[in-house]
Order: sequence, then structure tokens, then C-alpha cells
Amino acid sequence: MFHGYPFATSGQRVGLLGGSFDPPHSGHVHITKRALRRFDLDQVWWMVTPGNPLKSEGPATIERRMAACKDLIDHPRVTVTDIERHINTRFTADTLARLIMLYPGVRFVWLMGADNLAGFHRWEHWDWIMETLPIGVLSRPEEQISAGLSPASRRYARYRVPKSAARGLALMKAPAWTLMSGPMVEASSTAIRNAGDWVR
Repeated sequence: MFHGYPFATSGQRVGLLGGSFDPPHSGHVHITKRALRRFDLDQVWWMVTPGNPLKSEGPATIERRMAACKDLIDHPRVTVTDIERHINTRFTADTLARLIMLYPGVRFVWLMGADNLAGFHRWEHWDWIMETLPIGVLSRPEEQISAGLSPASRRYARYRVPKSAARGLALMKAPAWTLMSGPMVEASSTAIRNAGDWVR
């Protein structure tokens, strides 16, 4: 990584997992390892955001969250980065547009949980994201129905990639998205904060 910018070369398949990571937990690790395997990715970047525009209360300092992420995951193909702070973007669509310019030829895949897909239509320029990058959605079995009925999944239903073809997701032309179910770790940042185990 050079001055906050992760390293990737043209042709590499890179999954982007953005979030507050306030705090990071074992569920993030589990999703990351599944994404690397299921989508045949070369790397996954944990993009620790300065703040979430959809949340009224700010997270812990980015320095603290970055340190917690690095303490939690030690994997040769996972990079923890605060690149949004360096490129000065606030919304995911703006971040992705800049990354595409900064990393020509890199095959990015946007990664998200099924709970995010349910509210994806409220994101700034969400349809541009859907039509620009392949998207890998990872869910618990009980989230499949709500995710499948979301406005985003209904609007782009004909672009849904079957699980049998998910390994080629990074090489597909957007819109292309898939919903992968399977065993998940029962952990959430909200629950950890509510339990008093992470004080902002």
C-alpha cells in the first residue's frame, strides 16, 4: 500500500467491502473469506469509511477503527484501507467512480450483506452502482426472502447470476449480481456496541 492506496494490477479481481467497521467483528472476516472463495477473487479490500451518510450518529475515530480491523484480520489477500479519506469521497458511487479511474483494468466487485441489499435503493446513485460494477451479496438463509423482494433485486431481477456461475462474477459486464446464502457468524456491530464492548 502506498500512501493509503492499496496495490492492484490490471486484470486482478478485487472485492470491495465498505463500511463503518464500528467495530469490526468475526462476521466481517467470515464474509470476506467466503467472498474470496465463492467469487474467485484475488483480493478483498476492507474500505473503512470516514462516516456513513445514512447514519445520524458518527462512528469511532477512523484511526481506532482501522487499528481494530488490522488487529482482527491477518490474511495475505485482505487489505484494510482508508482510501476514501485520501480521495475525499463521501458516497459509495463517488468512491467507485474514483477507483475505476485510479485502477484501470482492475475487475472490481462490490460486496454487501443481504441487509444492505434490502435498503440499497436508498443509496445515492444506487442504480449507477448496479449498472457499473458486478455485485456479490452474501446472506443468511433467513434473509433470502427479504433480499429477493427488495426494490433493487426486483428491478434488476433479469441480471441475477445463478450461484453455479458466481465464480465468474468479477469478469461479467454489469449489471450482474448474485445472492449467496450459507452459514453465517451471528455477530453485529450494533450488538457489540449495545453490549458495551465497544465504546465510541
